[in-house]
Amino acid sequence: MKRIRRLLPLLVASPTVGGQAVMEGVMMRDKEQLAIAVRKPGGDILLTVRPWFSLTTAKWLRKPLLRGFPVLLETLVNGVTALNYSAQVAVEEEEGAELGPWAMGLTLAASIGFALLLFVVTPHLFSLGMRGLGLSGGVEDLSFHVWDGLFKMVMFVGYVAAISYLPDIRRVFQYHGAEHKVIWAFEQGAELSPAGARGFSRLHPRCGTAFLLFVLAISIVLYAFLVPWLLTFYAPQTGWIKQAYIVALKLVLMIPVSALAYEVIKMAGKFHANILCRLLSAPGLFMQMLTTKEPDDAQIEVALAALKGAVERRPTA
Repeated sequence: MKRIRRLLPLLVASPTVGGQAVMEGVMMRDKEQLAIAVRKPGGDILLTVRPWFSLTTAKWLRKPLLRGFPVLLETLVNGVTALNYSAQVAVEEEEGAELGPWAMGLTLAASIGFALLLFVVTPHLFSLGMRGLGLSGGVEDLSFHVWDGLFKMVMFVGYVAAISYLPDIRRVFQYHGAEHKVIWAFEQGAELSPAGARGFSRLHPRCGTAFLLFVLAISIVLYAFLVPWLLTFYAPQTGWIKQAYIVALKLVLMIPVSALAYEVIKMAGKFHANILCRLLSAPGLFMQMLTTKEPDDAQIEVALAALKGAVERRPTA
C-alpha cells in the first residue's frame, strides 16, 4: 500500500499513459520510456524498462497534422519490438537474441505491406469487380469509392472477428482489456491493484483499434474526393497502368490520412466526456468489443506491473 500511495501524485501529473497487449503480457509507455511485463510459464512476472524509440525528437515533427504519420511508424517499431521480446519470454527464451535492425526493417515492411494489400489493394480490386458487374461507375465516380469503403470496412471487421476465435489471440485480447482497465484506474486516481482496476471498462477512447477505424473512415472520405480530383491533373490511358497509379495514389494519401486520424483520436481521448467526442469514439468502442476480452486478476496484475514500471523506473535495457 505504501508503494501505491507513492504513485498517487503521478496519476494527476501524467494522465496520458498508453499501452499495447503483447504475448502473455502488456507494454506500457509513459513519456520517453516503455515497460514490458510478461508472465513467464513458471508464473513469475518479468519486467523490463527501455527508452521509447522516437521519430519525433525534432520539435517541428511534434506539431499537429505533422506528428501523426511519424508517431504511427514509431509505434509500429516499438510494438513489434515488444511483441518479439514477449514471445521469447513466454516460451522461456529470456536470453534469446532480439530482432536486429535488418530483421526489424523486414518485419515492419512485411507487416505494413500485408496491411496495405488487405485494406487498400484488395478493396480496390473488389470495386473493379463491381464495375465489371455493372454495379459501380469508374474510379472517377463516387459509387466506386462507396464500394471501396464498404469492402474495406467489411474486411477489417471480418478479419478482427475471425482472429478473435484463435486461443492465443483471445488471450492477447484479454491482456488488451487488462491494459485498458489499468489505464482507466491510473487516469482516475483509483487504487492500483487488481481489485481497484477490475471495475473499470475494458474499452478506452484512445485505443489503437479506434485509431485504425478512424484511418479507414477518413481514407474512405478522402479517397472519394481526392482521387477523382487528382486524376484531372494526370491519368494514364492504359487500363492496368491507370489502376496501378490510383493504388499508388491511395498509398501516398495514407500519410495525410494517418495524420488526420491521429488528431481526431487525440481529441476524442482528451475530451471523452464531450457529446461530440463520444459520438466520434462510439465506432471505435464498438470495435473494442471484439478486440478486448474481460481479463482475470492475474492478467490485470501483469498490466499493473507494466504501468508501475513505466511511471517509476528508469530504462534498464
